[in-house]
Amino acid sequence: PDAHPSHSQSPSVLESKNSLDLLEIMGNLSYDDSNVTFLDYDAAPCNNQYCPLFQRMAPTFLAVTCAMAALGTGALLVALAKRPRAWGWPQSRALVAQLAVGTGLFAAVLPPVAVSIGQGWRLGTGLCRLTHLLWHWSLFAQGLLVGSGSCSTAWCRWNPQSRRLAVALWAGALLLATPAALASGTVAAPETSCLRRSVEILSPAYLLHLALCLCLFLLLPAVLLVAMLAVPRLRAGWEPGVGANWLFFGLWVPYGVGLAVDFLLHARLLQPTCGTFEHFDYVLGLSEGLGVLHCCLGPAALLAARLR
Repeated sequence: PDAHPSHSQSPSVLESKNSLDLLEIMGNLSYDDSNVTFLDYDAAPCNNQYCPLFQRMAPTFLAVTCAMAALGTGALLVALAKRPRAWGWPQSRALVAQLAVGTGLFAAVLPPVAVSIGQGWRLGTGLCRLTHLLWHWSLFAQGLLVGSGSCSTAWCRWNPQSRRLAVALWAGALLLATPAALASGTVAAPETSCLRRSVEILSPAYLLHLALCLCLFLLLPAVLLVAMLAVPRLRAGWEPGVGANWLFFGLWVPYGVGLAVDFLLHARLLQPTCGTFEHFDYVLGLSEGLGVLHCCLGPAALLAARLR
């Protein structure tokens, strides 16, 4: 509309059985299986072709990523077992072993997600929610592990204190992942789908889940970065191993930004345009795909940093 000032009025919906209001479309943008939806912006229909492309490419991408993650995590565990004394601070053996468990747990969820996208979900709502619970449990656990390893020496040795910390961290991550399970579910679209959000955008479960994800992907790395810049002791401890751990945040920060924008669009706090409708799903999908790569790039980065 900005490019055509003479047509600044609200867009009119085409006379078609496939036509929807743009804001309604945006409200279901990532979950609509229809191939094309038309909306008239200055006589130019707005077309979103994301769903067909996603359904074609996502299963292959997830399968390849899962295989690479299995190889990388296996190699990392072998290195931890074969040379236990080689893993010193900041890549302590206790920390790296737990990160490997986190990436392994995340990778184990990828096959059912790929099958769900490619062939429809036939495992019921309970297993759909369990899948999202495990997915986010691994993410929160890894984020908390990287955060605690960046600002303290708690993982220098595996003693009763660090074991208690590990139990508290993994239990806390599971608790933080619970809203993701409550907000997810199944829908019957032409095929049954296991969705990350099957509730309203303003439902308490989704709002809590969104807030926790933004804290993990955006607020936590920002606070840690400021602390490292402000505290000389933390800044002096920055080594390649810490940078390898921080790859997790680097890959997931774009998705955190995408989630924030996605909420603003769905909640109608930002006015969507035709270009937003056509392209935002691609941006959000690519940013999530970038984050998913952490499960194969993370172990490789940890091995590379230790071998230097």
